[in-house]
Amino acid sequence: MDTTPPRIALFAAFAIVYVVWGSTYLAIGIAVQDLPPGLLAGVRFIIAGLVLGALALSRGQPLPRSAADWRTAATLAVAFIVLGNGVVTWAQQWVPSNQAALIIASSALFTAWFGTFGRRGVPLSRATKIGLFAGLCGTALLVWPMDPDGMAPDAGLLWPKAAIVMSTLAWSWGVMHSRNAIVTMKPLMFVACQMLVGGSILTAIGIADGQLAEWSWTLAGIGGLLYLTVFGSCIAYATYMWLINQTSPARIGTIAYVNPAIATALGWWLLDESLSPLQLGGTAIILASVAWVTISARAIGRR
Repeated sequence: MDTTPPRIALFAAFAIVYVVWGSTYLAIGIAVQDLPPGLLAGVRFIIAGLVLGALALSRGQPLPRSAADWRTAATLAVAFIVLGNGVVTWAQQWVPSNQAALIIASSALFTAWFGTFGRRGVPLSRATKIGLFAGLCGTALLVWPMDPDGMAPDAGLLWPKAAIVMSTLAWSWGVMHSRNAIVTMKPLMFVACQMLVGGSILTAIGIADGQLAEWSWTLAGIGGLLYLTVFGSCIAYATYMWLINQTSPARIGTIAYVNPAIATALGWWLLDESLSPLQLGGTAIILASVAWVTISARAIGRR
């Protein structure tokens, strides 16, 4: 029996992830001005995990019973949610949404590299290796700290930007681990467990950091939290986890250069964000490298 999903289902799933995740950088940038990052990210994923978990239970999907399943869910919760999302939320207190999204575009390069490992590993061609190196150079240009006008160095932005790079490494490793993990849980319950574990860790970090006193019930903050919870987590994240096991790492990597385009357009339109000439150069190199790596990976797959 052919288990390949219909092309229209793949198209719809990619469209959801492209559009929704492209806009979440804007939502995080707005919400984090009024809500502390640890609690913002933690509450977001706990609520989403409870919603998706209840939905999974209503469909007859049981909670995981094996230690191996819980181990895998917890591992991916740390990679995707704590490091992949929580760190980015923290960094966006200082890093504009468009720059955060563009740095994260490099995750496609790391995903291609991590995709060479494991039982479903795909080897890299020489062309892909060249693309990876060029993309890392572009990332270095984008991470190079500049003031908001792009006219002078701003060392204060170095660590938040470096943290985003580290989060992309964690996310990309998580993609590889997810593809190679053997899990007996149904996808919806698997995602819900990841969110509950990751959200609980982030909430605990936020409380330990004294962030409860910083919580502010503003329209912008709560509106951003609701958008991130419903669309960014419940809908887009669950869709992404489904895609990981339905298509190739190269196609998954396309998300990394469509999302920044949407994020950059929204940041320019609604937040008056801009990029310096150096950052524009780094952006062009990253996006060209990601496209090159994606095309190279597809060429290998056709051989």
